[in-house]
Amino acid sequence: MRIINLFFIFLFAPLIGFLFAMTNFDSRAQATGLPLIKTELEISSTEQHLQDLYKNVSFISQLVEDQDQTFKEQERVIQELAMLSTNHRDLSDQIYEDRILAMLGPPVGFHQSERVEVKVFKLDELGYRGFIAKVKLFDPEVFKVVLAQDKYGEKETPSQAVERTGAILGINGGGFYRFMQDGREYTLPIGNTVIDEKLVGGFHPSVEDIFFSGINKEGKLIGGIFNDRDALLSQKPWQGVSFVPILIQGGKPVPLPAKWQNTKHPRTILGEYANGDLILIVVDGRQSDWSSGVTLERLQIKLIELGVKEGYNLDGGGSSTFIFDGQVLNRPSDGIQRAMATNLVVLQ
Repeated sequence: MRIINLFFIFLFAPLIGFLFAMTNFDSRAQATGLPLIKTELEISSTEQHLQDLYKNVSFISQLVEDQDQTFKEQERVIQELAMLSTNHRDLSDQIYEDRILAMLGPPVGFHQSERVEVKVFKLDELGYRGFIAKVKLFDPEVFKVVLAQDKYGEKETPSQAVERTGAILGINGGGFYRFMQDGREYTLPIGNTVIDEKLVGGFHPSVEDIFFSGINKEGKLIGGIFNDRDALLSQKPWQGVSFVPILIQGGKPVPLPAKWQNTKHPRTILGEYANGDLILIVVDGRQSDWSSGVTLERLQIKLIELGVKEGYNLDGGGSSTFIFDGQVLNRPSDGIQRAMATNLVVLQ
């Protein structure tokens, strides 16, 4: 009996093992399927993210394209506005120019080149006469302070400076003084003189209201009373001379020092209009049959009437001289031209 039982056990053992194996296979198959399902879900989620990303990229691309179109439209509008502004400015400049010319009257002299435009006018007022030059600088380097004979301590008349430089226009420059040393006379400029951006004779602090006035490299009139070298150089002067007093600043008269009030003399003026044009004026004086001269108070009024925004009184009296196109137009009060330390010229 025992033998028979063992026989049946050996007989059915493979079948039992097969059934057991099948049972475990189903369990393992289910366990294996779980990662596959999870992977499929992750793939599906990734696909959704990619689709969302594509939509976002498409949206951003469209946004960039819209902004580009907007920027182009803004640029077009800005260009149109700039052109309109330029046209208005040109029109405004022309209106301003016409008003200046209307006040000055018809020109008696004219010169124009690529570098400069010069218009010359007669000044004929009750009690005094003279000449005015309105100068439009296209190249600021045509405006020069000329040191007499190009040497410190020498002297030279305006005509000599004009002839030597070939200038179209010339007037006398800043104040000067003379002194003797070792039997020789020297003529030196007062205050500060700048030629081609360099201080000639060093810096001298202002005394008794002596100003410095000239132009910078852009051709703009600069000036003021300077007690400090750095303050003067901060204005970046290109050319300039010194004298006294300041007449007009910001379109308003400046109070005059007492000793300069209510006296008639020949005058020389350097000034500027609001549009940047320079104005150079010479008034004759000390000649009752021609011109008695003018007080600085009255000259301030005249400058304001002419629309001048900045005005500086240069050396006057017998120094006042006006030369255009090789001719002395005014009548210097000494009867002849005075030789001095500096002259102002406008090259052709």
